[in-house]
Order: sequence, then structure tokens, then C-alpha cells
Amino acid sequence: MKLFLSAFLLSIFFVAVPLSISRIVAAEAIARPQSGPLHGRTSPDGKVNAFLGIPYAAPPVGPLRWKPPQPAAPWSEVREATAFGSRCMQARIYDDMVFRDPGISEDCLTLNLWAPAAKNSAPLPVMVWIYGGGYAAGSTSEPRQDGENLARRGLIVVSMNYRLGIFGFFATHELAQESPNHAAGNYGLMDQAAALQWVQKNIAAFGGDPNNITIFGESAGSFSVSALMASPLSRNLIAHAIGESGGAFGRGGISFRTLDSVAKENQAYAKQTLHADNLVALRAIDANELLKMVSAKGKSHAPNFGPNIDGYFLTESVPATFAAGNQAKIPLIAGWNKDEGSVEDDAKSGKYTAKKLKALAAQKFPDHAEEFLKVYRAANDAEALRAAADFMGDASIAFGTWAWLEAHVKTGNAPVFCYRFDLAVPENAADPDSQGAFHSDEIEYVFGALDSRKGYKWRPEDYKLSEQMQTYWTNFAKTGNPNGTDLPNWPRYDAKNAWPVMHLDQASSAQQDQHRDRYLFLQRVWSN
Repeated sequence: MKLFLSAFLLSIFFVAVPLSISRIVAAEAIARPQSGPLHGRTSPDGKVNAFLGIPYAAPPVGPLRWKPPQPAAPWSEVREATAFGSRCMQARIYDDMVFRDPGISEDCLTLNLWAPAAKNSAPLPVMVWIYGGGYAAGSTSEPRQDGENLARRGLIVVSMNYRLGIFGFFATHELAQESPNHAAGNYGLMDQAAALQWVQKNIAAFGGDPNNITIFGESAGSFSVSALMASPLSRNLIAHAIGESGGAFGRGGISFRTLDSVAKENQAYAKQTLHADNLVALRAIDANELLKMVSAKGKSHAPNFGPNIDGYFLTESVPATFAAGNQAKIPLIAGWNKDEGSVEDDAKSGKYTAKKLKALAAQKFPDHAEEFLKVYRAANDAEALRAAADFMGDASIAFGTWAWLEAHVKTGNAPVFCYRFDLAVPENAADPDSQGAFHSDEIEYVFGALDSRKGYKWRPEDYKLSEQMQTYWTNFAKTGNPNGTDLPNWPRYDAKNAWPVMHLDQASSAQQDQHRDRYLFLQRVWSN
């Protein structure tokens, strides 16, 4: 009887005031940007609103395949923004990527936004995240890069999907000829710039400051940050930049080739493998079939579709823009992880030898082998294994990131901060071979999302470092300076301070760069 009366009284309450209840709930997660009204979702504790799957550009399908992003059609009715949009076309490449979206689609140009639910008297700083994945894979829906925890720190977090692989970076001379800008490729980078333009135009509706936008990204996302700083399409849209493991300055990792060389290679691939020698035929191929053809193993291996110097998004190489001082003159944080590289086969079983390191030096630097062995020093086999792994990490990631920092110190007229993520990964029952501070290891720390990575036995020092990194990153987004109360001091990276590197570890501290001789060696040899 008590249960019946409770239910009866509850039903009367909801019948009597359904409209007021709905207004209260909707007010917490309703936003009205220029593109159209949105209904998002609120975190269980009521502190963060999330607006997911917002179109920032028109679907790049049919005749818009391999075209710069076009404006999304506006809407007038309230649009549900409570679920992630589809990720862009991609094969299954990286086992550590976990997605929460409906799957792949060519219609994928959406972004997500996390904002404090409480109203603020002043506009909030904005952080725009760019995921990694070698320009071949990735999505904003990964739990490890969910923006809710960072948004709790008094700012707005945005992430966008951008086109990948052949859909994002295919370039031919015919594409360049049809373009009013005489450019081809770089559609994925132009997507990123279009998302930034959307943010600048619409972020005030969410309580954000369009004049305080920080871009940050990892791996290919970090390469993108350096390119966005250089591009005339985006460099005036950003106030601060953070690069995690990558910059468009090195010889390894992701190369930014000339449009002509990419166009010749892609044109030949289209004719010989895709059996389509014109754009009409290429655009007529079903997206899933095209992905299947490109991903097929065997003799017809696809090119590495990636950025190029197209004359439009990039009018010259990224290093040339920085050398001329034409990049965004903004504060920059950039760094890398201690174990970016690894030596395959024998190294994994601990059998790498000093003799093999000498062979590596002779192979990679036949005219400078002795100099190589002076900067990648090894007195025994264990040190040789470390030296070889260090070189692989430098060649692929660290050197390019270092060169980016150095270039911005010279011409950026803004504070620069360097870090190295050192904390070795904890025990992982699911992957006992994982070790060190590997490539991409820092993402969960930055987003306060350690618990999203399953199988790891997280330690107090992991949570402590995650707290520190979240605070450094958000302080920087707010002010251009990562430092703050109860944090180890992070000095500017410059000659005056003896080139300090903030080592993010169990006990984080800034130390003079112990490996500058390695990078100066690579810079000198590779610049010739």
C-alpha cells in the first residue's frame, strides 16, 4: 500500500510539473551557436555539459570527396548532440585504439565539446585536441581523450574528426588543376583548420573565449599542431600550442613532401591499382570499396598518404616558415616520451650488442660513424641497446620535436617550454611486454583518463603525475605559462636557462638537457 501511494503521489507530481522539469534539464545542456541550437548531455554530477557529434563542415561525399571542407548546413530545430559522430574512413591499424562511435563513414566531419555547466562571469579558455594515428587512423570517441576531466578545471575542450588516409591526403595533378588554389591533398589538415574556424565563430555560445584557443595534439596530431602554426589558414586563430611527440621538422616519422612528387606517385597508384585514371571514376568508387582496395595486402601496397607542401595550406615547408618568422608568434610547449623508439628482434630479447651499434652507425652515417658513437655512447651491450633505441626514437620523433622547439625559440618571440615524459609504464597483465614510457603513453595522463586504459595496475605516482600534467596543460591554456602553485617550477627553454627540459616523472623536475649533443649532431649531418 505504501509503495502504491508513493507511486501515486510521484505520478501526480510529474503530471503537475512536467514542463518545468523539462525546462530545468534542458537549460543545463542547451547551447545556441550560430550553426543551430543543440541539446547535449550533462555529467552525472551536473558539473560538465558535453555536446557530441556536431557537424562543423558538410559531409565530404560525392563531388565533395577530395575537396576542401565546405560549410555545414545550418539547422533551426534543436539538434541532439548526445552521441559521437562516425569516425572517418580507416582500416583497423592500432590495437590500442578503442572507439565509442557508430563506426566508419565518409560522412564524419563532426566535433565534440565539453564545457563547465556552471555559468561564468568571464569567457573561458578553449583547448582544441587533435588525435594521432599517422594520418591513417584515429577518432575523437576514444575514452583516453575524453575532455570531461579537463573541462572540470575551468575551460572548454573541443576535439574534431578529420579525414584520413586516401580520403584525407590523396593528391593528383588533376585535383590540383580543378582547384582554384591549384592545390591538392591536405584535406585532413584543412578539416582541422575548418574546425578551428567553427570554434572561433561559435565558442562564445558555450561560454568560451574565441581569442584564447590552445591547440594540442599527439603524434600526427602534434605534427598537425606545428603545421597549423605555419599555415596562413590557421595561424591567426590560435593563442597557444602544445605538441606531444612530433613536429614537421625531422627526416623520420611523417614527411611533408612536395605536391609534385606526391601527385606523380598517387596518379600512378590510382591508374595501376584502383583502375581509375580520372576524378570522375575515382569519386564514383564506393567509400568502403575504396578503403578495401587501399588496405589490401600484397603487391599493390598503397602509398603512405600524408601531408604535402601544396602551395595553399602550406605555402612552403614548415621549417621554412618558422625560419622566416612567419609562424604564429605564440607560447609553445612541446616534448616527447623517453621510449619513443625501440629496436626490433634481438633488442627485445636483450641480445643487442655494441658490435651491432657500430654496424648501425656505419649504415646510417657512413661518413660520420665515429661522431655518431660519441653522442650515442655505449660501453657495453646493455648501453648499446639503450643507445640504439634512443637513436630510433630521436630519428622518428624526438629530433623533429626538438628542431621545432629550437626554431620557435629563434623566431617565435614567445615563451617556449620543453618536456620529456619519463615515467615507466606500470605492470600490465594484458600486455607483459609493454615497458618504458612508450609512444602515446602520456595521453591518459594529460586527460586524467588513466582508468580508461584497462589491464594496468596504476600506482599513486601515476595519479600524481596525471594531476600535475593536467594542471600544467590547463595553466598553459589559460595564461601561456604552465607554472602554478604546488607545482615543480618549469623554466623557459632557452640559452639563458641552459636549455632546461622538464622531466615528467615520479618526482618531476627541470634539468639541463643531457642529450643536446645528439640533436646538434643530427641537425648538422642531416642539414647537409
